[in-house]
Amino acid sequence: MVIKVFLASSSGSTAIKKKQQDVLGFLEALKVDYAQLDIACNEDNRMWMRENVPVEKKPTNGIPLPPQIFNEESYCGDYETFFDAKEDNAVYAFLGLPPPPGSKKAPVKEEEAQEEVEDEEAKGEDDQPVSEEEEELRQLEEEEEAPEPRETACSGPS
Repeated sequence: MVIKVFLASSSGSTAIKKKQQDVLGFLEALKVDYAQLDIACNEDNRMWMRENVPVEKKPTNGIPLPPQIFNEESYCGDYETFFDAKEDNAVYAFLGLPPPPGSKKAPVKEEEAQEEVEDEEAKGEDDQPVSEEEEELRQLEEEEEAPEPRETACSGPS
């Protein structure tokens, strides 16, 4: 699988140039196989990119700006979604690539994480499932055991 990065080699926008450099530099650092496809001097690349960016991802004017990132024919995203994935340490998932061996476990989706928390909460100290009534009773007992908060009076200098 080759990651395709559509960019403009002769862009007059410094913002676009910086975004393109950021994407390419990060892919280079990760040692990800990628191909640079120039939309400035190759009309076929420009047309392919414009046709394959999903409608819901296109800006209001309908013309997506580089860099646009694809995994073969599959759209990954633009710079903003790449940046978000980079911040979340989820670049491999964003690119549709398996993480390299020895890397940290991929981030768990929020729903899965919530299910894991609920599963852990449903277990007692002996890892046996606990009913809701037992859980409420345990919480009430903990509240009764907690010491009452005391009011303290601070006396200043007299």
